[in-house]
Amino acid sequence: MLQVKNLSIAFNRYTSTLLAREKLEVISSLDLEVKAGEVHAIIGSSGSGKSLLAHAILGILPPNAEVHGDIIYNGEPLSAKRLNKLRGNEIAFIPQSVSFLDPSMKTLAQIAGVKYSEADVRAIIKRYSLDESVLEKYPHELSGGMARRVLVAAAVLGGAKLVIADEPTPGLSENLAREALGHLRELADSGCAVLLITHDIALALNVAGRVSIFYAGLTVETAPRPDFSGDGEKLRHPYSRALWKAMPQNGFVPLAGVQPYACGDKQICPFYSRCACAAPECRAEIPLRPLRGGFVRCVREA
Repeated sequence: MLQVKNLSIAFNRYTSTLLAREKLEVISSLDLEVKAGEVHAIIGSSGSGKSLLAHAILGILPPNAEVHGDIIYNGEPLSAKRLNKLRGNEIAFIPQSVSFLDPSMKTLAQIAGVKYSEADVRAIIKRYSLDESVLEKYPHELSGGMARRVLVAAAVLGGAKLVIADEPTPGLSENLAREALGHLRELADSGCAVLLITHDIALALNVAGRVSIFYAGLTVETAPRPDFSGDGEKLRHPYSRALWKAMPQNGFVPLAGVQPYACGDKQICPFYSRCACAAPECRAEIPLRPLRGGFVRCVREA
């Protein structure tokens, strides 16, 4: 349903002198594939490129952004003209923040827009366990969980084929978070392709079939859900294993160092300085390659 190939994103900005401009590359090589009927999760620390990928797919990056690479939807390039027709219809977005709701509009108007009837809205809110009384409430009158369910309802009312959910669970209790992700799983089971962007690996693994790990603007690994088990020995990239082991239930093992900016030296693996198995051959641009039923960007047989 969706393919992203060698995506790079840079922003043009003025330097501190205000007389010269520079190009700041924030994503250098992202690769991704989302199939109909699956939830594909993206995991990575802040600054790894997760939300920027979503905004690039949706065509909502700021004017100073330069995007290179291929974004293919349903077998055809996702051009700006085509995207204008699909966005909000076949392609739906569940944003990270409830601030995307218009504070001056009641819930009924938020969900219905100009395309759907009140009957359509009443049917969709029942699906997401919302009482009809919320239809007459403004966003500030809704709890965090209610507001997020309103966002989900508004996004999927039109029968979307691709749903992009950017951090849909922050601020929710564990039960509400599981419920929200369960709705995404239901969408996938009905035939949608769902791209789930999240920091919460444990929750994502409840619904995702595959997981892509982002690091410093790169896809470093894509792995099927069963590989996230035990000591992480089935994972392919050293960063993926370190991320897995850093979880409280897996030992809470810290990893020294910090994630570098994506605009760093392209002739060296960005994880090089933090990797226990770094070698001279890592000081090169490394392609994403298939390995043991997944993909990895690493020169060593991990």
